[in-house]
Amino acid sequence: MDSKMGINPIVQQIPQALSVYINQAVYDLKRRGKTVISLSLGEAFFDIPKFDYNDIDLEQGYHYSDSLGLPSLREKIAVFYGRQYDAPLNSDSDILLTAGSKAAIFMCMLTVLQRDDEVLIHEPAWLSYQEQARLAGGEAKFIPYHEKIDHFQQYFHDKTKLLIINNPNNPQGKLYSKDELISLYQQCKQRGVFLLVDEAYSDFVLGHDFVSAGCVLADKDNLFIVNSLSKNFGMSGWRIGYVISNPAMIKQLLKLNQHLITCAPTLLMLYLDKHFDTLLAATLPQALLVTEKRQQVLKVIDKLGMSYLPGCATFYIFLNVEVFQGSTFDLALYLLAKYAIAVVPGIAYGQSTADFIRISVGAESIETITQALHIIHDVVDNVVINQDEIMSLVRDAGLELMES
Repeated sequence: MDSKMGINPIVQQIPQALSVYINQAVYDLKRRGKTVISLSLGEAFFDIPKFDYNDIDLEQGYHYSDSLGLPSLREKIAVFYGRQYDAPLNSDSDILLTAGSKAAIFMCMLTVLQRDDEVLIHEPAWLSYQEQARLAGGEAKFIPYHEKIDHFQQYFHDKTKLLIINNPNNPQGKLYSKDELISLYQQCKQRGVFLLVDEAYSDFVLGHDFVSAGCVLADKDNLFIVNSLSKNFGMSGWRIGYVISNPAMIKQLLKLNQHLITCAPTLLMLYLDKHFDTLLAATLPQALLVTEKRQQVLKVIDKLGMSYLPGCATFYIFLNVEVFQGSTFDLALYLLAKYAIAVVPGIAYGQSTADFIRISVGAESIETITQALHIIHDVVDNVVINQDEIMSLVRDAGLELMES
């Protein structure tokens, strides 16, 4: 390639998203008629009501709408946050809807980061935080998963500009308490650092243990809250997310949304607005059932004598496989190629979690998950594999190797 036509080195150096790579392999295997046990998917499969589109203004849906998001849908989100999480929001000034929470997170970074600013990320960390920080001109720094909240201050430096936490946490299922949120916010505010709280799994919590940052940090100064309708409603393919912040920050984010997205998909916003309460009534109980299912799977893991990071939320479990003789990426390839079991390697979520794998309970039955866990347990304890064997299995399965 002509040097004048080269690729941006930042983009060139960014790896594929490891979880997406695994899931793409799952899709490819299924298209070839292979039965795959999908413990890698970052979504829950709900029984969602099938509404008729005839009661929606399709003509309006063909066109652009408010870049801030449909006003009536923003109002429903504000009412929900107030009722469900005791978090007061002004729908006119505190909320921006966009095409998925990934875009919302990236726009938050673009808004506050300057070149070489540091982004602190608490592990285990969703894998796109790091790469989005790099794309925004920043540099990701990590806080190990075992570090106590009160000790985060030792990781702050002069260049630290943003701290990201995921509450509830993907992949651990950890919930941050009210006191922890207040402590983190105070640590950030004292140093002029922004706090981004990703609440995309807020509905996947048993009881009333989840505390939204919007409840305890009502002024939203130096604060971003990101959430997802597509995730909580079981509509991950619809890509509808939103960001909550103070009015001054929302105005800045709006400019980015206008230039990058224009607006979230109008037809989907109309659909969600029309059926918001009915969808919520149908999906919220199912989210709770998935979280209860997670607890049942933990009992199976306990019986097998395997360990995991503690957590009580989401539909993920972060399983400790440190006794395995090899990397967790090797383990994931081996399980997928030989047994058609898809898991995500822990290295995707940080260096301190390289000895874990993420399993999701959202897409398979208890019986199928139990069957897979027994195989995983046996492989982890008894199998030693080499690179040649893995590559042979991968080729025989017709899988694409991940690009570096």
